[in-house]
Amino acid sequence: MGHHQLDRLDEQILRLIASNARIPFLEVARACNVSGAAIHQRIQKLTNLGILKGSEYVIDPEKIGYETCAYIGLYLKDPSQFDAVSRALRDIQEVVECHFTTGQYDMFIKIYAKNNHHLLSIIHDKLQPLGLARTETLISFHEEIKRQMPILTIEDSEE
Repeated sequence: MGHHQLDRLDEQILRLIASNARIPFLEVARACNVSGAAIHQRIQKLTNLGILKGSEYVIDPEKIGYETCAYIGLYLKDPSQFDAVSRALRDIQEVVECHFTTGQYDMFIKIYAKNNHHLLSIIHDKLQPLGLARTETLISFHEEIKRQMPILTIEDSEE
């Protein structure tokens, strides 16, 4: 997991595309005062380094009927089952994130459900059969903050 040194142009490009992934390269080039080809090359370099992981459209789960967002801490019966449980979680479409964690949970997942009844069926019918000792569920009422990581300037990183 290497850390890559970014120059000022990389930082400027990342700030622009993080705020609008659909911004045309030529608009980025104008804002950065470089050619479109230079932006294309830099974007390719940042992608090859793994700094950029592509672009995507973000679907609002609530707009397509998934009204309940929940975070669930998973306690495994047998901690050696991490890989098997992780593979099985990939097959549950409502699971949108999975993290291996420190602290009280073995794993921590984020899921979307149509409503609380659907959430209960996911926990009972899809999660419990995976070999869990128990789960702990937190329901999110509203996502207040969601953003990209800030791009620190060269000056910030030297402090």
